Amino acid sequence: MASVGPTLESLVDLISVITNDGRNIVGTLRGFDQATNIILDESHERVYSTKEGVQQLVLGLYIIRGDNIGVVGEVDEELDAALDMSKLRAQPLKPVIH
Repeated sequence: MASVGPTLESLVDLISVITNDGRNIVGTLRGFDQATNIILDESHERVYSTKEGVQQLVLGLYIIRGDNIGVVGEVDEELDAALDMSKLRAQPLKPVIH
C-alpha cells in the first residue's frame, strides 16, 4: 500500500473557528469529515467585550457541525501566547444573517 503522506491534523495544530452565530472557538484540531464537521480538543470559547477583557470559557472536547462554521484559521501559537487577553477590548461578533 502506498504512503498517503501527512494528514491535515499533523500539519495544523491550533485552530480558531468562527461560527455562524458569532462564537469564536479555539482548540486543537483532532479530526474532520467530508461535511466539514470538526472535532476540537482542549478547546475554549473566547468571549469579546468592549468593557472587560476577553473571557475564555473552557469547553474541552468539542464538536462543531460543518453547517455552523463560518471561518476556520490556523492560530500562530507564539503570537497567541504573547497576547494579554485581559487587556484586549473588542465588539462581540455578530451572527451571520442569510
